Amino acid sequence: MSFNPADNIQDLQNFGEFGGVNPSISDSSTYTFMAAKTMADTFEGNTDGCHLYSRHTTPSNLCLGDALAAMEGTETANVSASGMGAITPVLLQLCGAGDHIVSSRTIYGGTYAFLKNFTPRLAIQTSFVDITNLEIVEAAITENTKVLYCESVSNPLLEVADIKGLAVLAKKHKLTLVVDNTFSPLSISPIQLGADVVVHSLTKFINGSSDAVGGVVCGSQEFIDQLRSVIDGACMLLGSTMDSLRASSILKNLRTLHIRMKQHSYNASYLANKFEADGIKTVYPGLESHPSHQLFTSMMNTEYGYGGMLTIDAGSLEKANALMEAMQQNNVGYLAVSLGFYKTLFSAPGTSTSSEIPEEEQVEMGLSDGLIRFSIGLDNNIERTYQTIKTCMKEVGVLTSESFVSN
Repeated sequence: MSFNPADNIQDLQNFGEFGGVNPSISDSSTYTFMAAKTMADTFEGNTDGCHLYSRHTTPSNLCLGDALAAMEGTETANVSASGMGAITPVLLQLCGAGDHIVSSRTIYGGTYAFLKNFTPRLAIQTSFVDITNLEIVEAAITENTKVLYCESVSNPLLEVADIKGLAVLAKKHKLTLVVDNTFSPLSISPIQLGADVVVHSLTKFINGSSDAVGGVVCGSQEFIDQLRSVIDGACMLLGSTMDSLRASSILKNLRTLHIRMKQHSYNASYLANKFEADGIKTVYPGLESHPSHQLFTSMMNTEYGYGGMLTIDAGSLEKANALMEAMQQNNVGYLAVSLGFYKTLFSAPGTSTSSEIPEEEQVEMGLSDGLIRFSIGLDNNIERTYQTIKTCMKEVGVLTSESFVSN
């Protein structure tokens, strides 16, 4: 039977303490033991099923971790208080002073800032490369390289990583391939393509309601145990712990992810095709014009589509800002960062989520002033949404009579 991430989530059974259809929420920061030896054994990591202190584990967090591990096809997973609270411990667990990371140059601004500005304090260096060119990636690998890092679909330029090809390089050079799959949950399953570790910001599509911040690391039991070690585990010692109430809330939302992703993808594909036909510079992996369209198609779990993220170029920052303000005023969605909400969200990454990247590097990677990143919502009538956006585009001069081709 082929791997289906949504079916794997559905097949999990987690009864509540009193037979509830939802797991009981463990609203405790510490846990009692009937014998002192059991506490000592738990500190040593030798007692399965026992909980010591909520920074270590809680029943609620483990239930969410089990579901996310099933989704990605890993042995286990560890949830954290944020996406960055998942990414940073992974990289610090895998690398120490003198080590080297090869990373995609187009990644989330917070991750870029961590690798560019923070890890050098710990004598960990990073080379940022065009992740779509495997020859350039391999040329950047040194004898000190420990990690290949990428996003399945990059933030914000929507570049697509050749995860199978990167996995071959990682194996060849004995590296750990870490993939951030935040933009493409269900659509792409990096572990099935050869990745070693998968991270997500649960804040985005997985939770889907913009009311919680969270992250997860999905990997082998051995690696997650290392992260949780009370002796030298980066997740344990850095303390980015998810609250049990949030874990319970995100788990409930995770159960509808497959329905939501299908609608996000359908709506994004509809708008991308319309925008491109109107002569707007549009980037979306589902468009044949996307340079990695065939690559994405070869990797994807087809029923979940090409995802809910697209970008357009409005031509200038002034026009981008005017368009976003007009769309918000006309109830297309919200001028806001983040993604995966039921309403469409839009922002200019160069001055928001990628502002940590120096302007000259933004230019080099192709991040223009006029770029607008859309997280397309769950609109019931996407044609109505398109017509409203088209009107806004005309009002602010993004669409002109010369450029517009009627559909």
